[in-house]
Parts: sequence; C-alpha cells; structure tokens
Amino acid sequence: MSIGQSLAEARVRAGLTVERLSEVTRIRQVIIEGVEGDDFEPCGGDFYARGHIRTLARATGLDPEPLVAEYDHTLGGTSTPRPTEIFDSPRKSIEYRRPNWTLAMGVAVVIVLIFAFVQLAGGRADDDDDQKETASKITPTTAAPAAPAPPPPPPPVAPVAKTPEFPADVVVTITAVDGRSWVRAFDSKNEQIFETILDKGEAKTFTDPEQLKLQIGNSGATRLSVNGKDMGPAGEEGAVVKHTFVPGDPVPQMRATASATPSTR
Repeated sequence: MSIGQSLAEARVRAGLTVERLSEVTRIRQVIIEGVEGDDFEPCGGDFYARGHIRTLARATGLDPEPLVAEYDHTLGGTSTPRPTEIFDSPRKSIEYRRPNWTLAMGVAVVIVLIFAFVQLAGGRADDDDDQKETASKITPTTAAPAAPAPPPPPPPVAPVAKTPEFPADVVVTITAVDGRSWVRAFDSKNEQIFETILDKGEAKTFTDPEQLKLQIGNSGATRLSVNGKDMGPAGEEGAVVKHTFVPGDPVPQMRATASATPSTR
C-alpha cells in the first residue's frame, strides 16, 4: 500500500473529510489531495513533503516514521540542512585601573567599627546571662501539681465499608499521554460540543447532567477519567473508539459501550 493510500484510509477510519482535515491541520486541501494521490509536487520540496506526511499521519492516528522512511526510500529524498549564521563575538576591551586607596581605607574603618560593636554587644549579653543565672539560684522553686490521670481510651469501633461516591453529573477528562489524538464530543441532546486534535500532554474535561458521547482517534495514546475514576487507555493503539457515559459507576458503562470503528476502504 502506498503512502497516499495509507493516509487516505486512516482519514476515512477517523471519520474526517478532506475539508475537515485541512481545517484541523492547516494544510491546504489541494496538498492533502495530492499527497493521498502520491503526488508530492504541491508540497514544494522534500523537506515540506516530510512535514506534511508527519502532520497528516498524526492527525489520523498513524505512526508517521514508517511513511517518511518509505518516502525517502521511494523518491530518494534527502534532508536539506538548515543554514546557520555565524556571529563574531565582540571583543572586550581591557582597561587598567589604578587601585582606589581612599575606598580601601573607608572599608577598613567600617570593618573596625563593626568588630568593636560586636565585642561590646557580646559583653553586654554575657552580663545579662550572669544576672539571670544568679536570680534563678536565689528564687525559690515550687513543685508543680501532679497531672491528672488520662481518661481510658474509647472502645474500638468496627470500620464501616464505604460505597464509592460519584458526582451528580457525568464528568469525563481525556488526556493525550503517548501521542496526538483526535477527539469529538456530543452532549445529552446529541449536539456536538467539541472537536479537535489533542497534542501529547494536553487534556480536556467535559460535563453534562445526563449523558456524554465521545469519539476518539488513536485511542491507545489517551487516558480517560470518568466520574472521578481512572479508566486507563480509551482503547487500543491506532483504533477509533466510541464511548457513552452517564452519571454513576463508569466501569460497566465503558465495558458496555466501547466499540472500535471498523476500517473503511
């Protein structure tokens, strides 16, 4: 299967049109159509062709590196090094300065004054300590009253098993942990409220009083938290899945509603 065919199939599996993929990736439609037809002339060169292949692959849940390697092997492209600019570091002039004896004498006087002040303060502190010690020897001490006996410890209470508590609304957080992922969300009225591609490290939280539906591309790269509970990866690597969540325990919900979108050729 060629590079263009692989990208076209991945786009169809993700449920994206060429127009929508162009809006998400900011790549012109004519370039996307050319790449999917294995025509890389509109890209403007090998360097830009590799960049477009990587962007389109990540947006549709594919690993870009095998496609780039196939491009290099098939078309014989080579990386174009970026020009670097060389700057001459400015020379620093070295000036000889004569020592400032006036400043040195002023610093010496300040040091002598500080030393004298420290000695004087230390002598006064020693005198105060001697007076306190003498007063403590003269002042009679009285015995402190005995402390009352502590009350007996309360009887042990049997632990009460707590039932898990979940929020009143359905709350879903999706995080892209191992790569980029395409996400589309619908509320309880079946209206689309969100669609974008999450970069690695990005997260998005959705809430609704009754129901949330999610469609997730490259689901193995994401992690779900539903109603305050970590549910782990949303699906398998490279798969497009659909989930429906309502308030309450998300475990049976995820088992019942998880479904991988079949590939479309």
